Amino acid sequence: MRTVRNMIALTMLISGMAGAVAANAPTLGVNHIGLAVSNLDASASFFIDTLGWRRAGGDADYPAIFVTDGEAFVTLWQVENPAEAVAFDRKKNVGLHHLAITVESLDALHALHAKFLQTKGVTIEFAPEFMGQGPTTHMMIRDPSGLRLEFILPGSRMPKAGNE
Repeated sequence: MRTVRNMIALTMLISGMAGAVAANAPTLGVNHIGLAVSNLDASASFFIDTLGWRRAGGDADYPAIFVTDGEAFVTLWQVENPAEAVAFDRKKNVGLHHLAITVESLDALHALHAKFLQTKGVTIEFAPEFMGQGPTTHMMIRDPSGLRLEFILPGSRMPKAGNE
């Protein structure tokens, strides 16, 4: 029963129904996400070449590459020693479980899935499927550095019957 309640709450949040709850918060949303990666070039290439994001800067001394899709801003930070980096385990570690990225359409979600099938270093955890009973549809992958990324089409963005 708890899982069903959690799915309903998550679906409400994703569809924008939770906006009124946060109306009094002094914050304005997420400014950027910083992700530590084991292979900076491969992860940056994934965001830029595979997803079509653009490079928005970087810091060769850190080293880091900043990327954006015009809405979201992600900083990719190279870990100091990739050979000794510990992979994240979503069931055992505290930290970022996954990053969920909204897609514009169901066609775009399926096109990304097809692209990921052909992209070296990408592991597909699950193909596009309904979240719970739908209509929100999502898929989960791991990028070349092992980052867990969800691509999601909220039910509120699904075409209405007769408007396809």
